[in-house]
Amino acid sequence: MFTSHIKKPVFIVNPKSYLYGSDLLKLAKITDRLAEKYAIDVLFTGQLIDLQKVIEETKHVIVTAQHMDHLVPGRGMGHVLPDALKDKGVKAVVLNHAENPLTLSELDKTIRRANELGMITIACADTVKQCKAVAELEPHMIICEPTELIGSGATSESSYRKETTTAIKEINSEILVLQAAGVSTGEDVRQVLQEGADGTGGTSGIINAPNWETKLEEMISCLI
Repeated sequence: MFTSHIKKPVFIVNPKSYLYGSDLLKLAKITDRLAEKYAIDVLFTGQLIDLQKVIEETKHVIVTAQHMDHLVPGRGMGHVLPDALKDKGVKAVVLNHAENPLTLSELDKTIRRANELGMITIACADTVKQCKAVAELEPHMIICEPTELIGSGATSESSYRKETTTAIKEINSEILVLQAAGVSTGEDVRQVLQEGADGTGGTSGIINAPNWETKLEEMISCLI
């Protein structure tokens, strides 16, 4: 595994499909400034069509695809080719989000393809059992989120966060664990880190804030 060059704690800004085009680029630039200011490793995701522009306009965020497939160059119409992402400078990929789930077999194959290309893998998991199963596939990071809480604004229970973090670390202590469900304030960030998480992040708590920069700085500043 090669997460040694990623500094803990890590943060992920994941606009999903809420933002695109100029709005996404605006948030990316804000995130980039704060990643530099606080010297924090920040993953930033976006729509595939927007990632090249984000790469061109930022210097400090780890530009991350929201999905890719495990195919190799050749046949595969309509799929996301890992090699094409890598060629454009995409450094990481989120896999198995609840809104785009993969079978365990697909996840395994896709993680291995990413490894072949030197890309960072961030896999999502729901229950403790799922976290254990995903950990066996050795992604670089796992985001633990109860599916029913995604986008709800409610954070996961402390007992869930502690149990899932422990379960993953017992299988592979090198995997970075992100607890992100409902995290939307600086205090939320402090809490998940105190409970043993290696990082966190957000979507709705950031993009629904009246001022993106103020909200992001509130959260990112609590990582140091």
